[in-house]
Amino acid sequence: MKDTTVIDSREASAALSDIEDLGRRVRQSQTYRRASSMLILWGLATFAGYLISFIAPPSARVVWPGVFVVGIGGSIIIGLLSARRSGVSTFDTRMFAAFAAFIAFGCLWSVGIGQFTPRQLGAFWTTYFMLPYVMAGLWFGWVFVAIGSAVIALTLIGYFFAGDWFNLWMAFVNGGGILLGGLWMRRS
Repeated sequence: MKDTTVIDSREASAALSDIEDLGRRVRQSQTYRRASSMLILWGLATFAGYLISFIAPPSARVVWPGVFVVGIGGSIIIGLLSARRSGVSTFDTRMFAAFAAFIAFGCLWSVGIGQFTPRQLGAFWTTYFMLPYVMAGLWFGWVFVAIGSAVIALTLIGYFFAGDWFNLWMAFVNGGGILLGGLWMRRS
C-alpha cells in the first residue's frame, strides 16, 4: 500500500530548521574539538615555558622560541588531522592574515619599539593574547570572557606583586588559563 502522508509547509519548514540547527551544532562541535586541542597544546607549552624560565632563567631565550615552534607546529598538525578526519579544509587565509598581523603588531611594540624586559614581555604577551580570548568569548561562550579577564587580572597582580616568583606564577595563571579554556571547550 502506498504511503500518502503529506506534510504541510509549516512542518516542512520546521523539519528544515531542525536539520539546519543540527548541522550548525555538528560544525560547532568540530570547531570546538579542534580549538580545544590547540588550546590544550598551547596551555601545556606555555606552562612548560614559564616553568623552565623559572627554574633556569638564562634558558628563556632558547625556551620561548621552542615553545612557539611546538605550538605553531602542533597547531598546524591538529588542523591538518582535523581536515583529513572531517574531509573539509578549514584553512582560512583571512584568519591566517589577521593572526599574522596580530603577531607582527605585538612584535613591533614589544620588541621593536618597547624594548621590554623579560618580565614586561611576559605580562604584555599574556594580556595581549587574552584580549582577543575575551572578545572571542562574546561568540563562543561567557566562560572565555571570565577566563580571559581573570588571566589578565592575575597577570597584573603577579606583575606587581609576585617578585622573583613571577614566571612560576605565570606558568599557572597563563598556561593554566589557556589549558582550562581548552578543557572547558572539550566538554562542550
